[in-house]
Amino acid sequence: MISAEERLARALLTRIAEPGDELLGRLIGKEGAIGALDVVRSGSPPGTGSAGSGKDGAARRFAAWRARLPDADPERLLAECDALGGRLICPGDAEWPSQLDDLGDRRPYALWVRGDQDLRFGCLRSVAIVGSRSATSYGINVAAEMGAELAERGWTVVSGGAFGIDAASHRGVLAADGLTVAVFACGFDVTYPSSHAGLFAEIARYGLLVSELPPGAPPTRGRFLVRNRTIAALTRGTVVVEAARRSGAISTARHARDLRRAVMVVPGPVTSAASAGCHVLLREWGEAVCVTDTAEVLDLVGLIGDDLAPERRGPVLDRDRLDPVTRDVLEAIPGRGGAGTARIAVAAGVDLDTALAGLGALSAAGFVERCAKGWRLRRRSPDR
Repeated sequence: MISAEERLARALLTRIAEPGDELLGRLIGKEGAIGALDVVRSGSPPGTGSAGSGKDGAARRFAAWRARLPDADPERLLAECDALGGRLICPGDAEWPSQLDDLGDRRPYALWVRGDQDLRFGCLRSVAIVGSRSATSYGINVAAEMGAELAERGWTVVSGGAFGIDAASHRGVLAADGLTVAVFACGFDVTYPSSHAGLFAEIARYGLLVSELPPGAPPTRGRFLVRNRTIAALTRGTVVVEAARRSGAISTARHARDLRRAVMVVPGPVTSAASAGCHVLLREWGEAVCVTDTAEVLDLVGLIGDDLAPERRGPVLDRDRLDPVTRDVLEAIPGRGGAGTARIAVAAGVDLDTALAGLGALSAAGFVERCAKGWRLRRRSPDR
């Protein structure tokens, strides 16, 4: 467990800095959260290096962080979080998901969480389902069914709580009494979009609401993009159900690829603009894998030998059940008209007795019938 002072420092950092800032991440890695705050208060930023946005990038960010310090009260933030039924999870806590450490300097400073489930345990077997806000009925059905089926198999589904695919996947999990995690780009007490108030209440009751931002923090465009890296890092793989050519879902997939997580894509109709981004991923990304159902998802992210997808085969036809010799006899019968037994035997490469036995079996099975010329194919045989 981390110290109370370290927890307060990390709570304060989530208030004064934007999530995923690499400059601050490196400073925390070197000095710890308390030491990083001391450096910020001193007003002496380290060299800009590659982290600066231009020549004075680091200096501007340090100035912004220092300007926010007087209005930031970490003890009040923690009290507000507790009053909302939430908690702050920090690196070093038992509930901290260690896979987030793969983000390196972009790792969250801490996570504000609401819900009774254990975040670390819940994300040990988890999959992200993301996609378009303007989803089609096709995409919504796929996301909801996949979410429900993953939940039935004991997997957690992580998404962003947005319109369309995100909401459908969350609802699918809740319908199956499973665990779902919504990662916000605002405080977990901020209902965005507002029409999802009921959905978020259900997730808070049965799953988890997670944010890198403290209670009350509003969403911004940049925060949504930064949030996507956390969704990708929490899970073993990301499934993109529908995505346009420009889509936040593709951003999540890109983070998953960079983290060496599985990137899975559900194909859509080639005429659908809602799936154009999915098809780009499949065509241009060597790492992206086409998936069409839950079994294929688990084949990529599950345990070797335990979660293999069944081999895909076409329908078994009646002729597939015939033995090879009888099948040869069937193939020897002309498509039009009829033929005598001797002619069929020669064409099939068998003796007369074998041809007679095969024709008898084929007649009993409904493949052939007698005619004036001998034998012919039945007009409505099992496979024709």
